[in-house]
Amino acid sequence: MGKLIILAGPSGIGKSPLAKSLKRFYPELYTNVKMLVLYNSRDSRPGEEDGEDYHFRKREEIQGLADDNRYVVMDVRGDLQALDLESVQADLERGDLFFEGNPFIGKILAIHERLSKVQKISVFVAPLSLEEINYLKRMDQLDLPGMVTDIMRRKLLRRTRKQKQELSLKDLENIEKRAGSAYQELQMTHFFDYVIPNYDGEDSENWDAFYYPVGSARKALIAFAGLLAGQMPKTVEQWPEGLLP
Repeated sequence: MGKLIILAGPSGIGKSPLAKSLKRFYPELYTNVKMLVLYNSRDSRPGEEDGEDYHFRKREEIQGLADDNRYVVMDVRGDLQALDLESVQADLERGDLFFEGNPFIGKILAIHERLSKVQKISVFVAPLSLEEINYLKRMDQLDLPGMVTDIMRRKLLRRTRKQKQELSLKDLENIEKRAGSAYQELQMTHFFDYVIPNYDGEDSENWDAFYYPVGSARKALIAFAGLLAGQMPKTVEQWPEGLLP
């Protein structure tokens, strides 16, 4: 059986450019790795391709998969997504499998009993560090869930403006839904082996404007590559259960 690599985090945190940078700058870690592709009810974004980023299907079609126990069907930030467990197991028999996506599916992959014997490395990308979380928790008047929401809201606004220039009401509603889910997703970090703090989301030019990633993007890339190479980089964290009330 191959190894299951799980890279999860809130929407807009920088998972996609991190995965692309790994493939570009550490090709030796990407040999014989297949990407896990979910079913998704939402429309594709600019640059996304059916069958490569997601299997884009009508909501009713994905809803019908819930009757088959080979699938796990979940409402993820308003989008209906489905995970094909039999396909996951078949792909792992041929080599390593890489999931890059939301923590809800990431958690299922990490703890599902049908995958209990699979070797895994699970990584959560977070918008704050453990030290920052503990510091902010000591602030009496601070609304931590509200702050996390605002951090991700700003990233998502910048990302969507880069993609579309002009934002519609539907875009703004979608951003608010995704940003509002971020704190709940951070509460799932203890299901993952490692946490990598990253301040350069998908909105940041630090991933590709200078060819080589710089800033927090570079640190996140080095940390992720180190974990896949069997190391324990200093910037990698492990968050305890109950950290976020």
